[in-house]
Order: sequence, then structure tokens, then C-alpha cells
Amino acid sequence: MNAAKLIDAHAGGVGVMETVAVPDPEAKEYDKEAICHRLVLVCGTSTCHMAVSCSKLFISGVWGPFWSVSKCLFHVPDLLLSGEAMEPEYWLTEGGQSATGALLDYIIENHVASPRLANRAASQNKILFTQFIMNTSLIYSVVFELLNKILESMVQDLNSPFLAALTEDIHVLPDFHGNRSPIADPKAKGVVCGLTLDTSEKQLALLYLATVQGIAYGTRHIVEHCNAHGHRGRILTSLYFYIDTLLACGGLSKNPLFLQEHADIVGCSIVLPRESESVLLGAAILGAVASKKYSSLSDAMKALNAAGQVIHPAKDPKVKKYYDAKYRIFRELYEQQLSHRLIMAQALA
Repeated sequence: MNAAKLIDAHAGGVGVMETVAVPDPEAKEYDKEAICHRLVLVCGTSTCHMAVSCSKLFISGVWGPFWSVSKCLFHVPDLLLSGEAMEPEYWLTEGGQSATGALLDYIIENHVASPRLANRAASQNKILFTQFIMNTSLIYSVVFELLNKILESMVQDLNSPFLAALTEDIHVLPDFHGNRSPIADPKAKGVVCGLTLDTSEKQLALLYLATVQGIAYGTRHIVEHCNAHGHRGRILTSLYFYIDTLLACGGLSKNPLFLQEHADIVGCSIVLPRESESVLLGAAILGAVASKKYSSLSDAMKALNAAGQVIHPAKDPKVKKYYDAKYRIFRELYEQQLSHRLIMAQALA
């Protein structure tokens, strides 16, 4: 029997969605609503934000809801199909950012300090390559590591109260490829506020950090939008449910700075899967069900999804105050863009 069909990001969701950081030892039965508190981030070239709910949720700027057929499995001769969505017997809503890893690559590649950074990587025997613009995950993992270390040294050199405070004068709106969620504006443009004539590696590190923060603010915007327009609401049991945990997988989830900034900015803990290649695990789970190792996709996910490291948000109220201030600027950058767009449209009318 063959297992088919699943969108790649949905396979990642299958590989992590049932991950629980600290299982409740007193839980006597499965809590069907617990999974509705989780948001899966499949973060690579772009980022997909996936959440499930027990009822239909129509949220502007977010795709769905998509229903997954009963048991999420049905048989055609020698073929196992997974239904339209990710999690059996739930409704899937799906937000996204069109360029995340691709945006970080763009920011780094187009900075004048990028060749010097490449030389540093080679000189430290981290990796040998002759052209910095070679687009491989190995190269960028090394570059991210170098930039992260530069930022850590800058915290000491500048006596900064915490790492994120290094970007108090640099703000990035990451809509370089339009905004998919939650604004759904294909005409949106990227904005970098706070540039100088500095061409050093340190300035590149600051721009990189501000871009990571801009991406994380985009995720915060999506989470807040989902919670305000459906995922936080009254259900039949008169309890509230809302997204309060992030499950991350994909290439960018291997970058500790990317993860910590997301945890701090969104204000949620991030649970990483024990299996680093969650998309492959998701495909393997389908295969396990197809081979009748498990009776259902849900059973296989509960058995094979497992938690690894957990990243917690900062508890210092000063850090939260700083991030909230930058988030206000983040939101204003788009509003200012709309105002500028209107001014120019009127000028050309």
C-alpha cells in the first residue's frame, strides 16, 4: 500500500502537531481542545503558520478553514489518502509569510560586508567556499552563527541591557514580497528604517537582527489576529481557547537567535520536536499508517510526535516593554506605507 498525498508544510505539521512539552501525568483521557492552543511554524524560505480548531473559523487574511475528513484516512485500492487538511477531524486555518529565510538571505547577500563575512567563515575553518552567494543551508547556518556571535560581543562592547536592545534605532517591515497574512496585501513593500553609511560587519549584524525581529513581529501579528478573530472565543463548554504555544520546525528553527526572538516577541514558549526533520517524520507517519502499524493518523501522531528543547520568552518586564514599543513601530510602518501610497495615487490621478 502507498501513502499519498500531503502538502510539504502539512507534513511538517503532522510531524509536530501532537508534540507536548510536559505531558500531564494526571490526564485520564485525551483533551480534544488542547491541540487548539498550538500554532505550528514551518519556517524556511517562507513561513507557514498552521492552527486547528474544533469548529469552522473564518479569519480574514488567513487561509481556510480546511476540513480533514473523518479519521483523515480513506482507502482507494492500494492507496491511502490523507484528506484535504492536516489533523484528523479538525478544521485547519493557515497563515503565512511569503519571505522569511529568503528575506534573510537577501539582506545578507546584498550587504557590502557579506564578502568579508564569507572570508571570516573560511578563515575559521567553519566551511570552505569561494562564492558567498552559493545558496546552501550549510553556508547560511555558518553565517547565522557568525552574525549571532557578533551580536553577543556587541552587547558587551556597547554595554547594552539585553541583545534585542541593539536595534533600538533600526526597524524592519519584512513585506519585501508582499504581505500574505494577516493583511493579505500583495502590494505591500518592505521597509528598513534607520540606515547609516556604516558598512561594517557589525552593521550587517544589526540589520540581520532587526530583520529577524521584523519577521517575528509578523508572526505576532498573525497570532494576535487569529486570537482576536476566532481562536480566542467562547465555545460550547463556556471555556476560552487561544493560541499560546508555538511548535517550530524547518531550517530557520535551527537558528537559536531566530527562535528566542520569536519567543520573546510573541510571548509564547516554543517547543521544538525531538526529530529535527519534521517534514520527513510527517511523511514517515503516513507510511506507518499505510502499512497498518497504526490504526489511524491521530494514533500515529500521538505515538511518534515527541518534544525536544523548549524555548521560553524572557520574563524581564523591561524586555517586554521594549518589544511592545518596537511592535508599535512595526505596525505604524505599514500604516505609513498606506498613507504614502494614497498620497502618490492622488498625485497621479
